[in-house]
Amino acid sequence: MQDNTTRTYIKNVLENMPVDWLNLTTHRLDIYVEELAKTQFLEQFEDLYKNNNATATALKELPTAYDYIRLGHPLSSVLEWTIAKLHNTKAENIISFSSQTVPVLAVLRANLFANKNTRIVYTNELPSSFDAEVIKNVYGYQFELQKINSIENITEFDGSTVFISEQKDICLFNSNSTIDFIINTRPELGSIVFVNGEQNDAYISEIQHVRRRETIAMTPANTLVALKKLVGESADTTVTDVVQNKAKVEKLINQITNTSTKALVASSGLSIQYAILMGLIDYALENHQGKSIKIVVPPNCYGGTNDQARRVAACLDNVEVVDFAVDGDNNMVENIDTVLTNIAEQDAVPYIIAEIPTNPRVEVPNLTDLRDVLSKKRTTPTGKIAVDPVFILDQTFCPNVHFLGDTDMLASVRTISFASGSKFPSGGKCTAGYCIGNKTTNVLIDKIEKHLHICDNEATPLQYEILATQMPSMTQRISDAYKNTREFVNFIHEVLPEAKINFVSEELASQRFTPSVFSLDLPTKGNTAEEKEAYKRALNLKLINLMITEIPDESKYCVSYGQLKGCYWTIPATSTQGTTKEGDKDYIARVALSPDMDLELHKKVFLDFVKSI
Repeated sequence: MQDNTTRTYIKNVLENMPVDWLNLTTHRLDIYVEELAKTQFLEQFEDLYKNNNATATALKELPTAYDYIRLGHPLSSVLEWTIAKLHNTKAENIISFSSQTVPVLAVLRANLFANKNTRIVYTNELPSSFDAEVIKNVYGYQFELQKINSIENITEFDGSTVFISEQKDICLFNSNSTIDFIINTRPELGSIVFVNGEQNDAYISEIQHVRRRETIAMTPANTLVALKKLVGESADTTVTDVVQNKAKVEKLINQITNTSTKALVASSGLSIQYAILMGLIDYALENHQGKSIKIVVPPNCYGGTNDQARRVAACLDNVEVVDFAVDGDNNMVENIDTVLTNIAEQDAVPYIIAEIPTNPRVEVPNLTDLRDVLSKKRTTPTGKIAVDPVFILDQTFCPNVHFLGDTDMLASVRTISFASGSKFPSGGKCTAGYCIGNKTTNVLIDKIEKHLHICDNEATPLQYEILATQMPSMTQRISDAYKNTREFVNFIHEVLPEAKINFVSEELASQRFTPSVFSLDLPTKGNTAEEKEAYKRALNLKLINLMITEIPDESKYCVSYGQLKGCYWTIPATSTQGTTKEGDKDYIARVALSPDMDLELHKKVFLDFVKSI
């Protein structure tokens, strides 16, 4: 009876759900409370369920579950809650993934640090992407595999038992006390993990964090398919013209980046970055045996990039993160030179990750100097030529700038560029990200592709379709958004000249650096440094709250960038730099504008703010 009640309710929810649940990467940011993410959504959803209220109005008033669908979203939360209800467990014990293999890696990672054995049990075949030897040798995870005929054949084991199986009905789980983690897979949808037993509750946050940093949740479209199957409705999972869409996207990436090399498209920006890091580590293990690997990362860069690099290094004895400062009072080029000289003295392998323009201060180094310092020949203490760096360039802010073509600035430097697809490439309609290298990196791209497939993190057919539709207008959208941003920046200079604005110069804009984001350091007052900092932080929030209150249809409190409409405000220290060390955080306002927004209204509200301070 309980099962029927739950299924009937979910069926009504699916009929009445907001279209934003399916089509947007951000939902109800106007009432988003980060500290209560997911719990707030599910608590209110549970109340609606108890009152049998599935009206469109009630569902629309629910807060968002996460700030980005990469981490989870209303539909994935509903799916996990429903499965938990039907199996008499807690919603947090059910975790959906777009990838079939990453949830296994999540358990293996946790057990690596716990020094605990892992047994992976399966019936017919493991996911085709699962490469046991590479996962052991490159990722550093240890486990044993056991093929069985039936789930009843699983015996006791000193450690964690993971049971993985492909299921036509991905939402139905068979369990027994000998299984710690049940992973149901379905190639066209992804996977769902059932964390079985209270003794495994400590794994939940670890598995969630892997989903946050190395892959994504099951996509909204695929989650909807799973939910419809669960309530007995049919759902079409097919996307027509998959091959054509993929070819079109790859061609568009070549055109936009001025390249003719192979492009790779992943389920998110962090998914492609993870493939890049693991592919490069694989390459170093094969070609630079015995040498340590140094991942060089700005300490104040985007939190996902920073955190992921450190998480990778934490798993491998021969990999270490090296900090280098890039903006503000720091010179990126000089610091790269210092870092590379130190790495050469250690005869190590250098991989550098950097954003150009930098985030959040939107600075661009001297590119000629950057090329020269990356190309510089260095020697080891024994006089041998040091390993040359691979420059991993995050171009999310300016994906239109040409770095990689045969005559472009970084043509001769081993450079791999990547971008988050939830920004300009899709205009906020999906999370897919991509990477591409110049001609010096073909062998590296092959390694990256290998790890993209091992992690089952390639873009979904629908993500390819969205990119194929959105990317042709990307260059024009970048241009239009930049014009709005330049006009808004000039207006702020005029009405609040004492504010410090970080934005590209007109000279840089003429070189195609036309971002639509700037950072704003508001004027402050106080007798001590602490008082001044506290005043500035409060003023930041006052400004943001005023903008999103007065212009709720356009101004949002979110880290979004490159969206089709609206204006997005955030404090990097409390959002994108969430895992960054406190001393490296930026308590300034970051503003991202779109090509389609009421700029005059934003000017008016900003002027009201100036008059109030």
